[in-house]
Amino acid sequence: MLEILKAILFGIVEGITEWLPISSTGHMILLDEFIKLNVSSEFYELFEVVIQLGAIMAVVCIYFKELFPWGFGKNKDQTKSTINLWGKIIVACLPAAVIGILFDDLLNEYLYNSLVVTLALIIYGIIFIVIENKHIGSQDTDKIENVSYGQAFKVGMFQLLSLIPGTSRSGSTIIGGLLIGLQRSVAAQFTFYLAIPVMVGASLLKLVKYIAKVGFVFSSNELIILGVGCLVAFVVSILIIKFLMNYIRKHDFKVFGWYRIVLGILILGYFIFIK
Repeated sequence: MLEILKAILFGIVEGITEWLPISSTGHMILLDEFIKLNVSSEFYELFEVVIQLGAIMAVVCIYFKELFPWGFGKNKDQTKSTINLWGKIIVACLPAAVIGILFDDLLNEYLYNSLVVTLALIIYGIIFIVIENKHIGSQDTDKIENVSYGQAFKVGMFQLLSLIPGTSRSGSTIIGGLLIGLQRSVAAQFTFYLAIPVMVGASLLKLVKYIAKVGFVFSSNELIILGVGCLVAFVVSILIIKFLMNYIRKHDFKVFGWYRIVLGILILGYFIFIK
């Protein structure tokens, strides 16, 4: 029961932090510092990535009509537009996919630690505040279908920053979107769409590595933990995505920047003076 409660907590944290620009990976690493799941290190590495599939299913459910090319009364032009959108999503995925696959083990070994997470939280928090205060970026692109292939690729290049834990995948792509002329709502929505192939690919990569190392062997406890974490992440993600899209219609991202800075300072103080 205790492990299930821990899985619920991890699912809540994943569901909240995956979509807000505050770094889900960073929060999961930090949560693991204080609350340890009673599982093997190999399974935990799989868990912290695969749990994101629950969050991804929330995007699929909310935006299924917009993302599925056929049905829902769509005419030929609308179907073509949806397929074209998927082309842009794939283009945006390419930079992080290539670098992530080539350097996954090195990134895990050298960057997945509390110091890197803390510094990334603070640095990108400052960047968010500077961008919003100076109104950097034209924000001329006001519809998702108006995002060009060139803009999609540039967002994908910014997504490379998210390979550094603590940066935030959504944070880096939203910052990139704002800088290249996307409105906040468009940058956030494109970030949601972009997450689907990125996280599915990352989960499959981790699963393949896990099977190669351990085999396709899961205890009943591990399966329950994984299922509970994914389900909770799914439910929480639906609530958070709807909240964020409503929030950014009236507010900017500065509050998330300040949150990142404060959290980073508190964590830095903890590791310097307490641990």
